Amino acid sequence: MKPDPTSAPETVRGQRADAQPVAAPLTRAAIFLVATVNPGGNRAVLRSFCGDLAALVRAVEFRDLEGDLSCVMGFGSDAWERLFGAPLPAELRVFREIRAGGRHAVSTPGDLLFHIRAKRMDLCFELATQIMARLGNEVSPVDEVHGFRYFDDRDLLGFVDGTENPRGKAAIDAVMVGEEDAAFAGGSYVIVQKYLHDLNAWNALSTEAQERIIGRTKLSDIELDDSIKPTSAHSALTTIVEDGKEIKILRDNMPFGRAGHGEFGTYFIGYSRSPRTIEQMLENMFVGRPRGNYDRLLDFSRAVTGNMFFAPSATFLEAVGDDQPVADAAPLAVDPAAADGSPSARRRGDGSLAIGSLKGDIPHE
Repeated sequence: MKPDPTSAPETVRGQRADAQPVAAPLTRAAIFLVATVNPGGNRAVLRSFCGDLAALVRAVEFRDLEGDLSCVMGFGSDAWERLFGAPLPAELRVFREIRAGGRHAVSTPGDLLFHIRAKRMDLCFELATQIMARLGNEVSPVDEVHGFRYFDDRDLLGFVDGTENPRGKAAIDAVMVGEEDAAFAGGSYVIVQKYLHDLNAWNALSTEAQERIIGRTKLSDIELDDSIKPTSAHSALTTIVEDGKEIKILRDNMPFGRAGHGEFGTYFIGYSRSPRTIEQMLENMFVGRPRGNYDRLLDFSRAVTGNMFFAPSATFLEAVGDDQPVADAAPLAVDPAAADGSPSARRRGDGSLAIGSLKGDIPHE
């Protein structure tokens, strides 16, 4: 994906905000690393790391320039306040858990997210190692998932995942904050959840029953006709339409698992211009649309983590690393050319589940 860089408006200072590579091409391997900032953590060290991240990526990337290595760094609301102060991105908040019947979208600790992608797992692993060595005792890892691309982009349930991802300029429009929050233009909201699957129960279903739950055919990945597809189908409940227009998000979900432990899962990661889109999807899934018409996939899949982060622009991270006041780095217009993680952009040095302090529990039923 190589969106037109001239599509981004310039500010009066003529500067552009280079996005992190949130819309980088899908890769064969990924590491999702979530950490918390330790009590008493050195704010100056953490801010300095923000500016050093791009150099770390370049150093590891140089060992295989064809490996498509990229990394997106995101911050939870508590960490943002601690490291950068006010103002916060307009919609950044702690992930709000949802309870409905026996279904539970949990909210779990997480201050920092590193979404590391490459064609090879060794590149991902080396970068994760360097990141943790650099951060040292300032943070504690709370979750680390090594994801892999499974055959023809399928999840462990056997269905193709991410078919409806937007592409090109549509992807940039879907994920990049713009003039609605100009101080943070070029950033993106990120919601992550780790789902564990009961594959024995799932595989006991007929293929036709599975297809009705997902809303697509298993072999050919064709969406079921509305006359056949239940309104509780996963694809139906995760379609969000406003004013007659479908609102897209960008997913880069990955299967993961430990066969010897009977652990099989999907790591959901969704990027969006506004977190409200993904929150509405989760509301539809867990509570139902209408209430009670919930996603039957949740009878077989259980969320064990849940976090919201904001991934600021690479320009923002560089300014923080240079110890400039954050306000001096904003507002900036977004240059989406870097968002696709293209090697040319990175070498310049510019920065589905077949989907804290504030406890925003949403009670249902």
